[in-house]
Amino acid sequence: MNDALFASEFARELGAESPASLKCLERIPARLFGWKPHERSMELGYLALLVAEIPLWITHIIKHSEIDFATFQHFKPDDTQALVNYFKQNVAEAKTTLLNVSEGELAETFYLKTGGRELLRSSKKEQVESTINHMVHHRGQLTVYMRLNDIEVPSIYGPSADDRSFTSASGVQYL
Repeated sequence: MNDALFASEFARELGAESPASLKCLERIPARLFGWKPHERSMELGYLALLVAEIPLWITHIIKHSEIDFATFQHFKPDDTQALVNYFKQNVAEAKTTLLNVSEGELAETFYLKTGGRELLRSSKKEQVESTINHMVHHRGQLTVYMRLNDIEVPSIYGPSADDRSFTSASGVQYL
């Protein structure tokens, strides 16, 4: 599959996964950003930030060819709306970046580093390919944190215990 086709399909998939992530992020109250279910678990606010930030990784992978954990600047939302806006911005930028990929660009090397030390090297395509799975994984964790805090879990791929309505991609509503 050529790079432009791959990237456009990936932009479509990102578009398909984003509404469910957005529904989750909209429900995370800032007062719980510091909450965590266990001392070794990440805080709810950081987990929500990961879901909001992962689309930005796509842009960094393609445009900058590296992410260095030591220098990557994480956004620090003050409230839920700032988190939601950050997610929307990152998704829009990722889609634009994907839709402007040139042939051969995704075969270039991507580096994951910490303090300049290389942790991982692979093609940009391999890294872009894993980002949606990574976002979905953390969104799944987020729904568990939501349940533990009695925050209603939205319908994602079908009805949830809190949201019994579900509308398929074709517009059919299931109750």
